[in-house]
Formats: sequence, structure tokens, C-alpha cells
Amino acid sequence: MKAIFRLTLVPLAIIIALLACKSDDPEIIEDRFPEDSIDSKDVFPALTFSQPVDLVQAPGDSSQFFVVEQGGVIKMFSNAENVSASSTFLDIRSKVRSGGERGLLGLAFHPDFKTNGYFFVNYTSGTPLKTVISRYKATNVTQADPASEVVLFTFNQPFDNHNGGSLQFGKDGFLYVATGDGGSGGDPQNNAQNLKSHLGKILRVDVNGTSKGHYGIPADNPFVAGTTGNLPEIYAYGLRNPWRISFDMGSDKLFAGDVGQNEREEIDIITKGGNYGWRMKEGIDCYNPSSNCDQQGLIGPVYDYSQNNGDRSITGGYVYRGSAIPALAGKYIYGDYISGRIWALELDGDTRKSNTLIMEGKGAISSFGQDIKGEVYYLNYGGGKVMKVVNGNLN
Repeated sequence: MKAIFRLTLVPLAIIIALLACKSDDPEIIEDRFPEDSIDSKDVFPALTFSQPVDLVQAPGDSSQFFVVEQGGVIKMFSNAENVSASSTFLDIRSKVRSGGERGLLGLAFHPDFKTNGYFFVNYTSGTPLKTVISRYKATNVTQADPASEVVLFTFNQPFDNHNGGSLQFGKDGFLYVATGDGGSGGDPQNNAQNLKSHLGKILRVDVNGTSKGHYGIPADNPFVAGTTGNLPEIYAYGLRNPWRISFDMGSDKLFAGDVGQNEREEIDIITKGGNYGWRMKEGIDCYNPSSNCDQQGLIGPVYDYSQNNGDRSITGGYVYRGSAIPALAGKYIYGDYISGRIWALELDGDTRKSNTLIMEGKGAISSFGQDIKGEVYYLNYGGGKVMKVVNGNLN
């Protein structure tokens, strides 16, 4: 993120607070749920994790959760409030270069995981730094083989920050990969607008294909038949650091929380071939140039917010499709890593209808998760806890 892990890198939050042009648009006054009507609960009180950054369930199996620890370990545990311990599912610390915004950053299980045992990870490694997208194989339901790695592809990271990291499978069976712009500040290499770079993009690949070695390119990817040199893996572009993407279980829309530079944080609905504007724009503002930027062909955020209230690093979430909290049905639940606030965004089609603050002071929110039933969780990075969004009136 901008820095995503600023709980451990407090000075970085000051370093990146560079001057930028403010929007002339008035701030939208957000709604509030009745006090204490929505809350969070430490549903696995005996468990604590080291720098957790992702929470996942395997397809069709609600009995287990998997937590990605930034240092290079995936832990698993039973989905029971009285669970007393977690176990190590995969340990690749020897391969992962972690610290700051680097590390093991994403996990996605193959849709046919039950039969083939495949899952995919996104991590940073090496000197010079690179992102690695790899496949591993589970030997049984509780253990993966660390020697089973098959590298799908890699790409260089010019700076330490803005590594993206999120992995998601769509209903189309393809793997979507969120990548940051390569780091530093202001995208100095203009990677996000460069269709010959993996950086600042949503990539989409066919993990069952072999045309690119250990993966293939979906035939309808937007740049398959484009200008020579444009990367066929690109699905959408113009993103700064999309920290957590997710598919809505109901509509199958792809949401991204894109971390801003100095002024605005944004939520995008990702569409094939879409250009989301960075570095020309930061949210609804012009960024480079600071005014009169050419917005032709750019897709604006479905919602963005100012950093003026201490909300400085968006963490993308999930559309709530559970049954325990009817008031949240169909709303996109997301938060801010720095302020610890959590909101529910309601849309009318692709247009904002309301944005409601539902919780405050919830710590360093590094990621959200969603179980098979559609209930939503989040990770408190500093506390190492898995928290569940619950109906506060029932606690």
C-alpha cells in the first residue's frame, strides 16, 4: 500500500506525506449506522498470527481457514471458536524477501483444489527485488509440499513498496493478480500507464493453460491482439497500489481498493480493458499534471474519500452476502489501515448510493476475508488477530 504496513514503519507515514493538489469538490457527508449496531468479534480468541495479510477458505470447505503471514508462512486452523492452535500449511520463508511492504502477500486456491491440490501465492523475492506468482500443491488436507513450487511468472520491482499482492479466482476460472505501480512516490517510471509493464495493473491468466509455459492467456484478454509488445496478461491498468481485490458473490463484479498518493483513497469496479487513471489522476483529482489532466477514456472511482480525517490507506474488502447482518446485505465492506475505520458502501448499479461508517478504532486493518457463507472478517495486523464483523445488538 502506501505504506500498507505503517504500524511497523511509522516514520514512513510522514515521509510519504508529500504536497499534492486538493480536490475542489465538496466532501460527501457519510452516514452512520446506529451506535453499536455493527461490531467486531475476536472469534478465535486463542489464536494470534505474525503480521497477517490475507484470510482465505478453500473452495467448498467451510471447516478451515488459512491465514497468510507476511514473513512467508501460511497457517491453517479449524473454523471453531474454541480452536486452540493453528498449524503450518506452507513455510517458504527461505524464498521470501519480507519487510516493509514486501513479503508473502496473497493466496488463492484453485477452483478444483479438492481434486488437484493446487493453490497459488504471490510473494516478493530476490536481489534485485521481483514479484513471484507461483503454484504449490497440497499433499493432503493439512499440509502443502514446499518443494512442489512451479513458478508461473515473475516481474521486477524497481522499488521496495507498492507490490500489490492480491490473488482471486473469478467465476470464469481465471486467476486475477493485483500489482502495484512499482513504488517510490508518484509512479516516476509511469508504469501504471505502460502496457508493456506488469506494474500498476490487474492481470488475468489461465492457470490451466500452457501457451506461456506454466500458464496461458485467456482468449478475450483485452491486449491479446494489440500493439506488439503490449502484455497479453493485462486485464486492466492505471492503478497505483490496489491493496485487496475481490469478487462479489452475488453480481460477480470485481472490486479494488486502490491506495492513494497524498490526498485521496479510491474504490474501483474493474472492467476488462479499463484505464483507472493513475498517475494522471488520484481518485477524482488530477495528479500529473496537477490540473487540466486529460480524462478522456479514463474510468473514475465508484467512490473515493479524502485523507483529511486521518484515513490514509484503504484496505479493499468484500460485498457482504451473509445472513447474520441483514442491514449489510449487498454492501461493500472496506476499511482504512491507518485510521482503523470500517465502512459499508451501498451502490445503485455502479453508482454510489450511500457510504456508512460502521466501526471505528479497529486497529491496523491489513486485509478482509469472506467465508463460503458470505460472512465478512478482517485482520488486525498489529494485534495478529482474525476479527469477524458481527451484529452488535446480539453480542
